[in-house]
Amino acid sequence: MPYTSTWPAGSGMVAPNPSRLAYIDWMRGLACVLMFQTHCYDSWLSPNARQSKFFMYSQLGGTFPAPLFLFLAGISFALVTEKLWKKNLPPAQIAHATIRRGAEIFAFGLLFRLQEYLIAWGWAPLSDLLRVDILNTIGLSMMLMGIVCWLVLSFHHGAQARLALVLASAGTALPISLLTPPLWTTWRPNWLPWPLESYINGVHNLGTPQAGLFPIFPWIAFAFVGLASGFILQSQWARQRETATFSLAGAAGLVFIATARWLDAQPHRLYALYDYWHTSPNFWLIRVGMLLVILTASYAWCRWGAGRWGFSPLIQLGQASLLVYWVHIEFVYGRFSILPKRSVSLRTASLGLLTIFLAMLLLAFLRTRLKGHGAEMLTWVRRPASAH
Repeated sequence: MPYTSTWPAGSGMVAPNPSRLAYIDWMRGLACVLMFQTHCYDSWLSPNARQSKFFMYSQLGGTFPAPLFLFLAGISFALVTEKLWKKNLPPAQIAHATIRRGAEIFAFGLLFRLQEYLIAWGWAPLSDLLRVDILNTIGLSMMLMGIVCWLVLSFHHGAQARLALVLASAGTALPISLLTPPLWTTWRPNWLPWPLESYINGVHNLGTPQAGLFPIFPWIAFAFVGLASGFILQSQWARQRETATFSLAGAAGLVFIATARWLDAQPHRLYALYDYWHTSPNFWLIRVGMLLVILTASYAWCRWGAGRWGFSPLIQLGQASLLVYWVHIEFVYGRFSILPKRSVSLRTASLGLLTIFLAMLLLAFLRTRLKGHGAEMLTWVRRPASAH
């Protein structure tokens, strides 16, 4: 199975056992495809086309890319931490390496906002520079995961440390989910400046939390679920019973989904204000269940299915997910959009989606093929003419 890195794509950090982990890139590629279709239809469809059930289901599928990216960031973080841990590096050194990478991703998020603002110069508000976007959240989640791992590894060792890491990760995810509804409504920290409050509940500068942003509550909880999953998958027991472990993960996902649906059907409400689609712990638990089911299906597809047959478009996209995310936004939502916004039919938007998919696939292909060959190419270009 072709595979390059289990760290967030483009980081240059490689995790152990590359031949076993193609399913991570495949899942990341799936997140890219779901992201493409959500963004393309949302940006381009006319008001009439947006009234269709197709558009409704398209946007429902759009509730999964961000959880997938964060969940996979958590798994990747666990794998890299495990590799450094097995080298007997001190917890402070592990934390330094992982937190620094999280800070770099966070800086990329700020740079992306700056790029978008400059490209949209003249009509984008200055406040767009401080939007809490998915890259900001991934970077922040990595820094927080680094702190949690540092604290746990400073006090625990051996098999006890792994159990403590799993419990600490899950124990961080659950309170984040449970605290989300009040922090968006009755417990809003509106005494903070809005750029800081926005990292809590996505309020931005609009006076009320915005569903299109990615604040700590609830989004980082998905990363910590991935972190717990990654440490479980790397345990000796799981590695010796790989197929059974992934089957159990899928079964646990189905249990989570059924439990969340049962809880949502109860007449009593824990919160004064209940927003199922944006802050509900029940919807969060359903998405966690779906992530585990997708994880199991991706593993099976890449081990026994067509995912391991030659060239895989999803694995290719997954290996350059940061780049294709960065580039496609401008050609869908930005000034260089390939189709007029909010004005085309479903057929035209679908052709535009196909164009974006193929273009990003080509970009990912070139990115992975040229990665690491820049020095050779530069040497070749600088050769004297007589050497050619």
